[in-house]
Amino acid sequence: MAGKLVKTLREAIALSGLKSGMSVSFHHHLRNGDYTLNMVMDEIAALGIRDLTLNASSLFDTHMPLEEHIRSHVVRKINTNYMSAGLGHRISEGLMEEPVDFRTHGGRPRDIALGTTPIDVAFIAAPAADCQGNCTGKIGPSACGSMGYAFPDAMYARKVIVITDNLVDYPLQGWSIPEIHVDYVVTVDAIGDPRGIVSGTTKITRDPVGLIMAETAVKVIQHSGLLKDGFSFQTGAGGASLAAAKFLMDVMVKEQIQGSFASGGITGYLVDMLEAGCFKSLMDVQCFDLKAVESIRKNPAHQEISAMQYASPAAKSAVVDSLDVVILGATEIDTDFNVNVHTDSNGYIMGGSGGHSDTAAGAKLSMIIAPLFRARLPIVTDRVQCISTPGRDIDVLVTQRGVAVNPKNQELMARLKDAGLPVMDIRQLKEIAENITGTPQRVRREGRTVANVIYRDGSVIDTIRSVK
Repeated sequence: MAGKLVKTLREAIALSGLKSGMSVSFHHHLRNGDYTLNMVMDEIAALGIRDLTLNASSLFDTHMPLEEHIRSHVVRKINTNYMSAGLGHRISEGLMEEPVDFRTHGGRPRDIALGTTPIDVAFIAAPAADCQGNCTGKIGPSACGSMGYAFPDAMYARKVIVITDNLVDYPLQGWSIPEIHVDYVVTVDAIGDPRGIVSGTTKITRDPVGLIMAETAVKVIQHSGLLKDGFSFQTGAGGASLAAAKFLMDVMVKEQIQGSFASGGITGYLVDMLEAGCFKSLMDVQCFDLKAVESIRKNPAHQEISAMQYASPAAKSAVVDSLDVVILGATEIDTDFNVNVHTDSNGYIMGGSGGHSDTAAGAKLSMIIAPLFRARLPIVTDRVQCISTPGRDIDVLVTQRGVAVNPKNQELMARLKDAGLPVMDIRQLKEIAENITGTPQRVRREGRTVANVIYRDGSVIDTIRSVK
């Protein structure tokens, strides 16, 4: 059965009708181990196609070859949810003529579905696929687990090309994306290295400061009134956040609390919580490590969800709307609780919202864990370099020296004070940090706009200026 199988990637691109000025899309489930985006863009460049809009759910340092495609005008515009520092620094220095549009993990599928960011050709890296395009990330030598961010691309793109290094007999069993959305299938030697899924931060911190913050975060959850049967939870993959998950598991096991679900990017630590009976289910839009990949392949309680179901505000409901608690990080937070995760303190792009502002908006308790200072720079400032998540959606900041509660949440503030936690005004935390580090001279960038920060509802909440 030949089906939709074509011999080469170049042939598939030609059959798709891709022309200069169109848009292409990619998903990031192989993260820093992805080979597919660079492979495709090289073929597109060789075909003489130019001025493309590139819509990628996230971009990592492995995608640095995009710099040359930008310089040669193969890529004219970028839409993404996250960008690592390598390419981010080049963008901050004015590499692109048009600003990058940063969306959230929920905002991206919203705008694809609404036609705000139409996709002409979607390229889907699939660890296993059959000749008709049924595909999954759960099996194969490049298995990445959930393929949740690729779902909207497959559903709404004008043409869909599945690229696989593991062609199986038709029909593939247990597909994630069905053949009804797929136009062409191409086999290649390798779509990526799954070892690159692990970012290097997905390990519990051993830093005493991080452990103090993690213990305090769990105390905040305990005294919030939310930790009871049916509890739902999400945490990031940073060291302190993972330590908090481990300490939370100890509490839930000891007190025999069974939550309903944990969600988001799933790590092995959340798998441990599922297997220990802390949750009935995992709702997985992206696997952050290979233990999570193994779990989603074997355990029916570990469920794959699309980016739409995860966080889209245009969906009739989304998982983030049912969250009790989310633990998040921050590059900076200001005295109005606005959070920056897009740039460093000097204004260079080195990240992106991802699901940060989606989960902060949806959860009953949105918690930031961050040290008072990094590299002799205070984390709390009068005004963040870039607003990634608005302060109205943040409830509490946990540091190693104290806890600041957003004044909008008086009930939480009273609960934590009654429990004896070190609650203080966020301005006090700023003062403590500056007494240690000194008061930094904040650089306000006045250059041209190099990126727009688009909130999950489609509104622009901030802009990022060039550093030169």
